[in-house]
Amino acid sequence: MAASPFPDGFLWGGAIAANQAEGASFEGGKGLTTVDMIPHGAHRLAVKTGQEKRFQLKEDEFYPSHQAIDFYHRYKEDIALMAEMGFTVFRTSIAWSRLYPNGDEMTPNAEGIAFYRDVFAECKKYGIEPLVTLCHFDVPMHLVVEYGSWRNRKMVEFFARYARTCFEAFDGLVKYWLTFNEINILLHSPFSGAGLVFEEGEDQEQVKYQAAHHELVASALATKIAHEVNPENQVGCMLAGGNFYPRTCKPEDVWAALQKDRENLFFIDVQARGAYPSYTKRVFAEKGIVIAKEAGDDQILKNTVDFVSFSYYASRCASADMNDNNSSAANIVKSLKNPHIEVSEWGWGIDPLGLRITMNMMYDRYQKPLFLVENGLGAKDEINAQGEIIDDYRISYLREHIHAMGEAIRDGIPVIGYTSWGCIDLVSASTGEMSKRYGFVYVDRDDSGNGTLDRKRKQSFWWYKKVIASNGGDLA
Repeated sequence: MAASPFPDGFLWGGAIAANQAEGASFEGGKGLTTVDMIPHGAHRLAVKTGQEKRFQLKEDEFYPSHQAIDFYHRYKEDIALMAEMGFTVFRTSIAWSRLYPNGDEMTPNAEGIAFYRDVFAECKKYGIEPLVTLCHFDVPMHLVVEYGSWRNRKMVEFFARYARTCFEAFDGLVKYWLTFNEINILLHSPFSGAGLVFEEGEDQEQVKYQAAHHELVASALATKIAHEVNPENQVGCMLAGGNFYPRTCKPEDVWAALQKDRENLFFIDVQARGAYPSYTKRVFAEKGIVIAKEAGDDQILKNTVDFVSFSYYASRCASADMNDNNSSAANIVKSLKNPHIEVSEWGWGIDPLGLRITMNMMYDRYQKPLFLVENGLGAKDEINAQGEIIDDYRISYLREHIHAMGEAIRDGIPVIGYTSWGCIDLVSASTGEMSKRYGFVYVDRDDSGNGTLDRKRKQSFWWYKKVIASNGGDLA
């Protein structure tokens, strides 16, 4: 066994999101959120991207989030499984509408606070640090219908109140926080990313970037509040990561890739550096975007995050002649097919070296500790005649990516921890499927919502337990 590059105290664990795992959408005083309106099936993409307005549930559609994997009622069993693997960190999110069902109330829902206190206390019982996302693709629907969601400046006040409630209610239980999950997805999937729905003829770019400004101000305010409530709090931003490679060495392709990277990194540039980057002046002018700011916004933005967290599933590829007809729709972030790497069942490129490249780029750019909070392989799992789930393909994917992360640490990059995505099977955010599985733990549920919801350890469960026990030294 090789010497581990991972430092003592490195946090090992896994990640889920409230909207993909909890279920119980109509229990405990919870209000409806954006994700509760996104159906499985033909209309899913149009709703997610804000092109099809969906303010009412339809009886003839299936909404996977409504039951999900019932983590709400089974969290003790699930956290015990994580503890059995040896987790020292567990990433989850708080459903905003469990604490503020409408989002604009002055006082929170006590039942929601009690639920999350119980979840975090259960983690602490096993020595597991909760890593908690405040907003993971779920805006209370009342805020969408009544205010237009993040296009409205009032959202900053509502979010700041919600954030303060979380920092105060869970003080002593949670010290690692993320403000907005994959904040850059707002540009690519506006309804699921930020609750945005567009009117016909509207300048969608203007709406998206104004909403982005409001989220960035809200994130900076939340960071400020977190440090005021407890100076020990550590707050991070969160990027849907993965560098764009130029398709060729043609200068125009290199420039196209740089532009695509900046489009995503813009958000983190603000959150990690505390100001709008210089390149936005020309970009916004050419797009005809005018950001409405209030006095004091630039000062608020100076409240930068303590660390930079990110997801990494695949690298991306761009060229000057990229268009809707030649770029892959496999992932919500459009990309050209890279002929030099293999792809998953869902067309996502498998590129472990791309993780090391992404981590080096981000540390060079921000000089803040990194935290890899999503990484994993969506795949169809089968139970064999012996009742086992032999997911060698998942072990292979994770082994190569954990090795690449170790190489990035050897490159001199400080990394706080690693939480693989979907440590227990959950509803896929992209497709709404259960059959696109990521977990170390199998959940008996199908794409139509049928199944016992029973949990079952996969082969990868035992492999990851060994990885954690060896602090990343034994990846065999």
